[in-house]
Amino acid sequence: MARPERIRLGDLLIQEQLLSAAQLAEALADQKSSGRKLGRIFVDRGWVTEAQIARSLARQLGAPFVDLGTRSIAPEMTALLPEARARRLRALPLEETRGGVRVAMADPSDLMAYDELARLLRREVEIAVVAESQLLAAIDRSYRSGNAIAGLAQELTTELNSVEGEVGNLLGMNQVAAEDAPVVRLLASVFEEALKTRASDIHVEPQEKALRIRFRIDGVLHVKTEADAKIAGAVALRLKLMSGLDIAEKRLPQDGRFHVKLKAGAVDVRISTMPTQYGESVVMRLLNQSGGLLSLERLHLPPAMAAALQRALARPSGMILVTGPTGSGKTTTLYASLNALNDTARKIITVEDPVEYRLPGLNQVQVMDKIELGFDRVLRAALRQDPDVILVGEMRDHKTAETGMRAAMTGHLVLSTLHTNDAQSTPLRLVDMGVARYMVALSLQLVIAQRLVRVLCPHCAEDHVPEDREAEWLALELGADLSAHRFRAPRGCGECNHTGYNGRTGVYEFLEMRGPLIDALAHGEPSVFARAAREQMGGATLRRDAVRLAAQGRTTIEEAMRVSSQVDE
Repeated sequence: MARPERIRLGDLLIQEQLLSAAQLAEALADQKSSGRKLGRIFVDRGWVTEAQIARSLARQLGAPFVDLGTRSIAPEMTALLPEARARRLRALPLEETRGGVRVAMADPSDLMAYDELARLLRREVEIAVVAESQLLAAIDRSYRSGNAIAGLAQELTTELNSVEGEVGNLLGMNQVAAEDAPVVRLLASVFEEALKTRASDIHVEPQEKALRIRFRIDGVLHVKTEADAKIAGAVALRLKLMSGLDIAEKRLPQDGRFHVKLKAGAVDVRISTMPTQYGESVVMRLLNQSGGLLSLERLHLPPAMAAALQRALARPSGMILVTGPTGSGKTTTLYASLNALNDTARKIITVEDPVEYRLPGLNQVQVMDKIELGFDRVLRAALRQDPDVILVGEMRDHKTAETGMRAAMTGHLVLSTLHTNDAQSTPLRLVDMGVARYMVALSLQLVIAQRLVRVLCPHCAEDHVPEDREAEWLALELGADLSAHRFRAPRGCGECNHTGYNGRTGVYEFLEMRGPLIDALAHGEPSVFARAAREQMGGATLRRDAVRLAAQGRTTIEEAMRVSSQVDE
């Protein structure tokens, strides 16, 4: 874009009817006496917001307005401009363009800043207008997150070398306050960054020559940093202390849990340690409590399935099963269902390993195999507590499945999960576990099978023409003519941490146990039941739901094919 022209902000806001002439005159008098910027006076007096000013400037210049609220800037972009210059010029490089570099500026009419940016970057500068407070927060976030974790890890390495293994000091147990200990600040930085990048898991993995820290974001692992292997023991020790694990035991796996409060929000952490060749590997599942639980509406279930689930939840008894592999969102679906049922008229008990979400009004029980408090034992005890609804974390064995089925037959609504590949194989899997056919036929109301696919970032997704292999695969569900559908592919930008994806959504299929299916199950022939199940589902399978999302441009063909291959295995 051309070099911007100086803009009279007050006149622009009056022109856009965001400010009156009297207000402008009052602000000019304030500016003359205080020396403050005119825009800051407008905002402080509550006449306009920073976003309104930025949008007005963007319209006047014909430049894009960018919301920097949650946007992450690639490290290679922040490397183009030193932090001190970014703060002085109130500017931040966002991304490369075909003609140069797009730079966020809060005051695009600052011609001196524009000229200096062009000189420093040695490329054409394309301005994007942003709110000033968001720009300053993004500068703090970008320059801190780029090297903070690696820098703190190096500080911990240096201190370890200097104290020659006096780990107590590093953990904040002796003279050093806990919040000042390098290992504590390193972990705080790791958790902060994990929350801001929407990571679901943190992997701390000791290698022969390095300690690798990886984040799982939208189901895919990304390396965050690699530090000196010497700090692995101190990091694992601190995490075990936080979760109340046995710090003297390094030969056996351990599981625990702790809660962390950070600037980015509160998070429950489920921790698992495992001894490896080079030290203890630690994996932490982040259960972010600040976002609240999903409602059934926000799960975006297919209409027919949503109606079937509502019918099953409205019944006073019966069993609802959600199936799929680990990490397919089964617990989220179950808790969204519990959220819909949770009121003062019902007693709801959950039996879980571990308790992943805390929901007020529920009676939640943690299974503890060490003291022989297993699913079956807790479930039998729960039935003596006069419940209306019971959630069983998983149908792991014959005893638990049979007890759950009996509960569903005797006036209780039971929700649970089972590891099966699809919906139609679930009733037969229960029979294989030793549950009587008549119990499955009478108790099981609904089976939901699900997977998670990554959702394309709406800010950078590009149109995509299916390759020959993809077109052949799509034709099985959509027919040979694919011209009516818009397929898209990831590119990567600051909004999605340069992955091309932003979040995940579910793909589903369901099986509602009605008359023909109950008769087929009682018949005893698996092939008869499988045929009846296929007829009832009518092609509404996981594969077709994944193809539907790809055809809408919400996910990629590659993601749809990946989910389908999991089902076909």
